Amino acid sequence: MRQSLIALSIAAAIAAATGCGKEAGQASSLDTSTQPQASITADVNAELANNPLLAEWGGPYGGVPAFDQMRVEDLKPAMEFAMAENLREIDAITANPEPPTFENTIAALERSGAELDRLFTYYGIWAANMSSPEFRKVQGELAPKLADFQSKIIQNDALFQRVKAIYAVRTASDLNAEQQRVVELIYNQFANNGATLSGKAKQRYAEINKRLAELHTQFANNVLADEEGYTLFLTADQLSGLPDSFIKAAAALAEEKGQKGSYAITNTRSSMDPFLTYSDNRALREKVWRNYYNRGDNGDEHDNNAIIAEILQLRDERVELLGFDNYAQWRLQDRMAKMPERAIELMEAVWPAAVARVKEEVADMQALADQSGADITIEPWDYRYYAEKVRKAKYDLDSDEVKQYLQLDNLREAMFYVAGELFNYSFTPVKEGAVPVFHEDVKVWEVTDKKTGAHIGLWYLDPFARSGKRSGAWATMYRDHTTFDGKTNVLSSNNSNFIKGAPGEPVLVSWDDASTFFHEFGHALHFLASNVSYPTLNGGVRDYTEFQSQLLERWLSTDEVIDNYLVHYKTGEPIPQELVSKIKKASKFNQGFATTEYLASALVDMKFHTADPQGIDPDAFERETLEKLGMPDELVMRHRTPHFGHIFSGEGYSAGYYGYMWADVLTSDASEAFAEAEGGFYDKEVAEKLVKHLFAPRNAVDPADAYRAFRGRDAEIGALMRDRGFPVAESKSEGKSNTVASKD
Repeated sequence: MRQSLIALSIAAAIAAATGCGKEAGQASSLDTSTQPQASITADVNAELANNPLLAEWGGPYGGVPAFDQMRVEDLKPAMEFAMAENLREIDAITANPEPPTFENTIAALERSGAELDRLFTYYGIWAANMSSPEFRKVQGELAPKLADFQSKIIQNDALFQRVKAIYAVRTASDLNAEQQRVVELIYNQFANNGATLSGKAKQRYAEINKRLAELHTQFANNVLADEEGYTLFLTADQLSGLPDSFIKAAAALAEEKGQKGSYAITNTRSSMDPFLTYSDNRALREKVWRNYYNRGDNGDEHDNNAIIAEILQLRDERVELLGFDNYAQWRLQDRMAKMPERAIELMEAVWPAAVARVKEEVADMQALADQSGADITIEPWDYRYYAEKVRKAKYDLDSDEVKQYLQLDNLREAMFYVAGELFNYSFTPVKEGAVPVFHEDVKVWEVTDKKTGAHIGLWYLDPFARSGKRSGAWATMYRDHTTFDGKTNVLSSNNSNFIKGAPGEPVLVSWDDASTFFHEFGHALHFLASNVSYPTLNGGVRDYTEFQSQLLERWLSTDEVIDNYLVHYKTGEPIPQELVSKIKKASKFNQGFATTEYLASALVDMKFHTADPQGIDPDAFERETLEKLGMPDELVMRHRTPHFGHIFSGEGYSAGYYGYMWADVLTSDASEAFAEAEGGFYDKEVAEKLVKHLFAPRNAVDPADAYRAFRGRDAEIGALMRDRGFPVAESKSEGKSNTVASKD
């Protein structure tokens, strides 16, 4: 059940952020739902017996994915068979003549879809880490079929009636708190996704889901095409200002792309951001900037504007069938914010202070540019470049100097140290070859309890950029912790896009990239810390699940990490205390830029999903919305609409990008709990409460209740304002709440 209803959404998001057979009513040799079981076995054995994607995971550590046996041609037949298998499992549940109980209905649903669960692990790797034209073709064919499959489960009235009957008596039965929570979550999955509809409305709902699956996939693949198609190759005379480590990495990347002697600037954030920060060539900065921010918006075959318009119209039509005024209202009903007005209230409370700070930052940059005789007006492609110069002038802090102490391998060991101190985890490298991996860059560690030696799971790391891998950084879970059917261990993964150095050269990263590395590791720790019994409870509430990962970023700047893991990549000398002081003094620097570019994306997302989408022009809507907000001319949204994969390549973050800000209020407030503790960020008592209440329960406890159990109260917006150096008064207005966790 979890796989059927949750992993499909994840797969869609992955495909876009990178998360069915024949058309309904048609049959193929692998569409086995209408064939007798004996015939099924005879028909499929020959074709599927040796399909490694369907095999149970073998080997050590409770079984591991056979990443070394992945073949794209195996995916479609395996997926069709697994969907049919899952539907037969559903039929067995609904055919049970016994009255519905937790065990024969809810637990049976939790137990179903094992083959599909394994398949989505492989599917996710292809979609996010190893995409290819061959996979994208299959992906496009599977997207509508997966949507059909999901509709068959959601719209199975006999199944819904069994779930509904259990839901109606959940509090009056002998179910424990975890079981009640599972029942509520599963019931809501049905009720919120069209199970209550009938007749033509039900049919239309399924048709919309099918079309959206196609559009989400197309959107994602268009963005990936523009990322792969706009590599800029430079010559040696175009490298002025760029750090030596970046130049070496760009040379290695160019050679990998068949352009030895050149220097490759890829159309991804990991390449764009440092280039705009350091390159002295303003014309090239503008070119790189335009390539990156125009992804999906070039008026060609990969343009996403028409796709966005159709997605918005279909989403609106679908939630209207359920009785909602707009898509955001439907989306937020089971989030911490509960309704779009509360999310907008939070963002608008922070927006004025962020924009005011941008004006201050731009004034500083313009003054410096004027002083140098540049004779320019600051444009978006100048912001990072001159911000770096202002940073040096104001704080005597050189970001490239800081990078000399931020070696990727050392940062990984620092994360292991933090996990050991807070979670009592130990990470031991798995011998090469002992566990299959999907690329030679991927390494694996075993995670154990430091005190007892008990095995907890595995952690995979795929750190480097390459062709076919989507940009950004993310965390995934190949297997989650459960105990209801025998204890399972966790298989977790972190994925990044660091530019691999030249052979023998260490990988040096920026402070922001180091923070992101810690952030994604926070997600992995959230997976590994799970102590829930049922698969559904490993899901999450979108405006809460970013909290744990954002919180872990704070440990990067602790003295224990700085003193022991930040050493010069050549000399091995610890980072000088003077430089550490500069880093800490500059910690609130450029918060206007960071906050405004994020909030612009989050507000536009919410405005898109609360507006009437009929006849909408996404490009014009984006411009007009930003103009009304008073968006500064000197920067743009962090994710412009035509490549905003979070909200248009799937539905995981749609009308939910605000969640990072919501979670950051929790992060800032929780950080103050550590700062106030006797042991600081390594205080054992606070760390124990952190793991117990905020990591281990996953979604077994309402997030608002979980946070109160940790902090003793709701989180306060003032903590966020203090964190960013904004006036706290800006977060308050008459009649508005100054907390984010309270229930309505």
